[in-house]
Amino acid sequence: MRQGRHEALAIGLGWFSIALGLAEFLMTRSIARATGLEGRERLLRVYGAREIASGIGLLMSSDRKTWLWARVAGDAADLATLASSGTHRSAAAMLAVGGVTAIDVYAASRETFPARAQPVRDYSARSGFSRPAAEMRGIARRSGTKREATQGTAVYSPS
Repeated sequence: MRQGRHEALAIGLGWFSIALGLAEFLMTRSIARATGLEGRERLLRVYGAREIASGIGLLMSSDRKTWLWARVAGDAADLATLASSGTHRSAAAMLAVGGVTAIDVYAASRETFPARAQPVRDYSARSGFSRPAAEMRGIARRSGTKREATQGTAVYSPS
């Protein structure tokens, strides 16, 4: 992936964080019911504020790695909270958070440990022959030796 794509991923995660944070902050009861976290609405609001802060940080910062790793840490907290609930709804929510966590870890890793540029090798002057192409032309016809097909090698026949 080019650097522009990594930047676009970080910006997309920033907007995602803001949207998720607003949902957690404004629709707390609905999200608590959907995720099996009834009774933990105050914690969901705190998590919403954290998401909004991470999203703003990703969008405003020129060095995004700290904010990407903050998202990964937040995902770990979300997963721990959902795991402590132990309901079927929280298990489904854990799958969704796990998918987002994988994307967050990928983005944070790429930002922290960028891939080194590989040298571009130019093979355009190579023909694959041991001698120049002009010297190799017609060499099979001139060789005069034929091998039997039963020996497992192909036989060239000029006829």
